[in-house]
Amino acid sequence: MNEPIRRKAGAAAGFAAAMAILVLPAAARATLGEAAASVERDRVQFHPRIAVRPQALYSVHELTLSQGMQVREFVDAAGRVFAVAWSGPSRPDMVQLLGAHHAEMVQAPRPRVMRRGPVVLRQGALVVESGGHMRALSGRAYLSDAVPSGVSIDAIR
Repeated sequence: MNEPIRRKAGAAAGFAAAMAILVLPAAARATLGEAAASVERDRVQFHPRIAVRPQALYSVHELTLSQGMQVREFVDAAGRVFAVAWSGPSRPDMVQLLGAHHAEMVQAPRPRVMRRGPVVLRQGALVVESGGHMRALSGRAYLSDAVPSGVSIDAIR
């Protein structure tokens, strides 16, 4: 095989691997709007490192997976996940992350003007914000009517 053909084949294989990383979502975690027990299901299935940080009005369950994905689940005093935030090299599995609210995200109107910065989708009480660049993606989703009184939206990170 001559050198130019070998370089093209290597570049094509590298491109295919990069696209697979972008297209295939990382295995995800607990589900928005569900009980905190969904965090336990993820612990059993994915064996992440979990840290729980209690706050005054809620707690944050932070899951770190081996591939660098971090998911933070915000759980209110009643034990319901009212928000999730993520960061990592790829986008999480939004179907699992949003659960029954995924259909709302799909139906949300898309911004007409594409601009730099995060994409914000609103559908009913569901708000999804997502942005970043290759290998450094982040976002958050929350139910605006489920955020405990006294909790700032800016705390969801």
